Amino acid sequence: MMKSVRLGIVGVGGIGSAHLNCIASGKIDGMSLGAVCDIDSSRIDYAKKVAPGVSAFDDCSEMFKSGKIDAALISVPHPLHAEIAVSAFEAGLHVLVEKPEDISVSAARRLNAAAEASKKVFAIMFNQRTNPVFKQAREIVLSGRLGELKRSVWIITNWYRTQHYYDSGSWRATWSGEGGGVLLNQAPHNLDLWQWICGMPEEITAFCDVGKYHRIEVEDDATIFARYKNGATGVFIASTGELPGTNRLEISGTRGSLVVEQGRAVFRRLGFDEREICRSSSESCPSSDHETEVYQPKGQGSAHAGIIQNFCNAILYNEPLISPGAEGINELTISNAAYLSSWTNSAVRLPFDEELFDRLLDERRSASTVKNADGIQTHRDYSERWQVRF
Repeated sequence: MMKSVRLGIVGVGGIGSAHLNCIASGKIDGMSLGAVCDIDSSRIDYAKKVAPGVSAFDDCSEMFKSGKIDAALISVPHPLHAEIAVSAFEAGLHVLVEKPEDISVSAARRLNAAAEASKKVFAIMFNQRTNPVFKQAREIVLSGRLGELKRSVWIITNWYRTQHYYDSGSWRATWSGEGGGVLLNQAPHNLDLWQWICGMPEEITAFCDVGKYHRIEVEDDATIFARYKNGATGVFIASTGELPGTNRLEISGTRGSLVVEQGRAVFRRLGFDEREICRSSSESCPSSDHETEVYQPKGQGSAHAGIIQNFCNAILYNEPLISPGAEGINELTISNAAYLSSWTNSAVRLPFDEELFDRLLDERRSASTVKNADGIQTHRDYSERWQVRF
């Protein structure tokens, strides 16, 4: 039985450096840093300063077959996630991949198949699933206490970014390097939580505005309208061009409403089912007889470190995953469908035409322009940059 997990990190850029510092400082029980890999020699130099003596590679395939690691954490540009993760599974390694799973559902599907065939542990970095307020919201919805869902509205516009941010990396905000904009970079956490709490829609209509607030070739403002099997609707609004922004999730059901905002969940619970009152009441506008439950946790959960610890525990002790890698295809399905809807100016039913999406995406990637970058930050930790920021 394995007593500890030796982790190899592929990509020591912005978020990769945060993971590096977390592992090297011993914050994950049962896990050590086995090796790092990056094609940028300056990032290798940085890794060696943080973890003196660590084995370093500029080719991930060499690291995968080196025998120095048991698991790989993939933190490279989005279009490389599936390709590199599949290679890691083929080398017999466990895999934790950064979000999103990749840039297309077809790539995510190939990765999920490789993971299943490998029988290894596969997780994805949806760290906001550890946030207690979202966990509570999910419990309220799944328990049926909110009744049958009617509508959800998530306004998530506090992902503000400047032009400097977009100019800080040649891959940022390009179809070839990043594969999308706010829906693929900033919003995957929220899209994941949206479907984690409310379920998957069956139809998407979206408007994705390219370069509305910045000089970029991908969307920095998006509005998604969703329809669900039971007739419920949903709206998801995301932008990197609003300051100050908003982070508010409101869910309406037949037995009340739930609002998640400012780090707390407020559940206004009806003492009856609204549908029954609508059909049987002799009043035109009866009073809203309800109780209010307020859930306000002190912290925001274990975040990235919690997902890594859970990944380690799943390998060592078969602990259930908080964020199974195969579930990454769900939020990616929503964002892919949103792009396809915007590109074709039509409603898109799920599952959508993956071949059509891939063709239209390839057209944009072929016409994409690589930028000159100002350079990336040399060190990051798990700071406010990745918090929920209500």
